[in-house]
Amino acid sequence: MQYLESLLSRINSLFWGGPMLIVLSLFHLYFTVHTGCVQKKLLSGIRYSVGGGEKTANAKTATQSKKPAPAPATSDSEKPGTRKVSGLMALTTTLAATLGTGNIIGVSSAIYLGGPGALFWCFLTGVFGMATSYAECFLSILHRRQNADGSYTGGPMVVLQDRLHKKGLARVYAAAVIFAACCMSCSTQSRAFADAAVSFGLPRIPVGIGLALLIGIIIVGGAGRIHKFCIRIVPAMGGLFLFCCVLILGKNITYLPTAITLMLRCAFSAKAISAGVLSGAFMSALRYGVTRGLFTNEAGLGTAAIAAADAQTPTPQRQALISMTATFWDTVVICALTGLAILTTAIASPELMAGFSMNELTTAAFLRLSAGGPPMLNLCLMAFAFATLTGWSYFGEKATLFLVGERGIFLYKTFYIVMIFLGTVLSMSLIWELTDFANLFLAIPNLYALFKLRRDITCR
Repeated sequence: MQYLESLLSRINSLFWGGPMLIVLSLFHLYFTVHTGCVQKKLLSGIRYSVGGGEKTANAKTATQSKKPAPAPATSDSEKPGTRKVSGLMALTTTLAATLGTGNIIGVSSAIYLGGPGALFWCFLTGVFGMATSYAECFLSILHRRQNADGSYTGGPMVVLQDRLHKKGLARVYAAAVIFAACCMSCSTQSRAFADAAVSFGLPRIPVGIGLALLIGIIIVGGAGRIHKFCIRIVPAMGGLFLFCCVLILGKNITYLPTAITLMLRCAFSAKAISAGVLSGAFMSALRYGVTRGLFTNEAGLGTAAIAAADAQTPTPQRQALISMTATFWDTVVICALTGLAILTTAIASPELMAGFSMNELTTAAFLRLSAGGPPMLNLCLMAFAFATLTGWSYFGEKATLFLVGERGIFLYKTFYIVMIFLGTVLSMSLIWELTDFANLFLAIPNLYALFKLRRDITCR
């Protein structure tokens, strides 16, 4: 096991230490230009996600319907028993999967290792990553399949097989989704949930059993139950965490301009300009900021496109705009506010940072909310981990359907539930290496499809 972990670590360092980060960043920049800066339509995406802009969307659809267009791309013809998935359901399922402990722990480690400047690069990665997220969701909806029950199946694996006729690459992607679901989701998130629960004095093993049973109750109901659960928990947990961050920033408001200035200075400084937790130079800020940003929002991995393809939508563009906002909420908003809460606390009360590890700076920031701060953060951690377990189970289910059909669903769900329990008690070092390795097999096929079909992607 030690040899395997060491080998995976070297492979991951080789790819994720530079080449893949550069490639993903170039894709973000390319699609920003190719779509005419689709980020400008962020407000439209937000309005669509909450049910606004319907008249405009319907008017456009009516106009477009006069022109010949391939029916499978935008058709939402209803059949008896059709399971309707709204744009908001697809969005919250994506957010459930991406709003994990990485938003809390990832930002903390980025600032610890890369300094305040890392937060700037993490933020910028989210801004430009919205364009790649739009592109992959657009393609997924354009080339999705309609099932017998009226629901849809899509994602990079469908695009690769049906549009590019790369069956082998499609199967590699689907297998990587299943593997990532059972490693990254089950193991890392269930361990984070158990660690937070232990801080409340709860025993680890019973917590693991209870967590596995609760997730099992949700996922055995299929995609429909997962969507309904996500649309309820995501706004609640996201709102609670953001509220806490805003309270911290309110207490540190006089230090906010200093924190922003320091962040910008460190983002472009060639050498470390401060000491302790706030140290960091350009290269380390760039590396850790971009890395954490890319891993947090998953733009370029194609997972958001799997959920987007399931939504009822009049045009690919409309749902792509809705799904694009997941990157905005995940990285541009939540990661940024988390980072600013850490930076302002480090400036206002540097003594609070003493003794905390790189993964615990957010805990130190929550001490500004008095003794109730850390328990509140642990509660948020548990909610985020629970939601991620639910969201990623959906991605894995869709990939299993693509690979082996309905006959594989029971086995997949059983294995997923077992892995949730095992994740609460196993060591995570090997799991993290396996997860990073699996991400390569998500990113490379997805980016290949985006590159080959870049001319299919429009934003009018």
